[in-house]
Amino acid sequence: MTETEALIMPDARGTRRRHRRYLYRDGKIAYWLLLPAVVLLGIFVIWPALYAAYLSFHDWSFYKSPEFVGWRNYTNVLTDPLFWAAIGRGFVFVAMTVPPMLLLAFGFSSLVVAVSRRFASTLKVSIYLPTIISTVITSIIFVVIYDYSGGLLNAFLGLFGIDPVAWLGDPKWALLAIAIPAIWLGMGLTSLIMVAAMIDIPTEYYEAAAMEGANWWQKTFFITIPQMKNIILYLLVTGFVAAIQQLDLPLVMTQGGPLDSTTLPNLFIFNHFTNDVNVGYSIAAALLLFVVLGTVSALIFRFVNSERLVD
Repeated sequence: MTETEALIMPDARGTRRRHRRYLYRDGKIAYWLLLPAVVLLGIFVIWPALYAAYLSFHDWSFYKSPEFVGWRNYTNVLTDPLFWAAIGRGFVFVAMTVPPMLLLAFGFSSLVVAVSRRFASTLKVSIYLPTIISTVITSIIFVVIYDYSGGLLNAFLGLFGIDPVAWLGDPKWALLAIAIPAIWLGMGLTSLIMVAAMIDIPTEYYEAAAMEGANWWQKTFFITIPQMKNIILYLLVTGFVAAIQQLDLPLVMTQGGPLDSTTLPNLFIFNHFTNDVNVGYSIAAALLLFVVLGTVSALIFRFVNSERLVD
């Protein structure tokens, strides 16, 4: 070993020790910063979920101690045709709300990106306003719009000689009548997320396509949509979860009627929770709904692959 190497090696060992010490210190700080979030997650999410799973195997109510019944609650839910009808109705509601909302939000976002910056700001504020309105207030507004005798919608249709329609009183129309305010409420945030995604697409792609003579449709289908694949996947999953779990709109506007035509899964569980003595049934139904949501979300991620297209 040369004299130079003998002088360098102790210094290198000291540098490595200092590096490991800094890494340990940084990791320790990170753990302390994460601790409050982990504690809150454990208290308000993990422990309630575990205790709910425990109670789902018991005949339990607010008036007596839990009595273990095994899988009886799950068997009762799985053999209840009303539960499966609510699940199916939830999927129909998803089909009524999520695709139209994504299409409308995409069209609106394309308009925002195309206009001037000042006008774009006005459009973004106007589309986001419904998001900050309470769902209960929105329900009341649309109940007034749908009113059979004095509602604005029937008054408008009357101008064209169309007879009034019982939008909330006819099972044929009630679910669609609830889907419209759901789309209106979800449009704001969905549109802003899409606007942010469109702005992030490199303009060089569009300039190159324009030089090749591509029109707006070709740019949209071969550049915009592929580059927004991850965002569309995210909005598809979150929109599905939010739509199938909708509670406020059917609860306020129709109370699940007429003839259970608007009883979505969460309202079905809520009604059982408030009316049944045995709360274990409601907890088992909620956990089974969680399994359905997780399964469908996993299938969406499985068949709609996500990948990073732009570094």
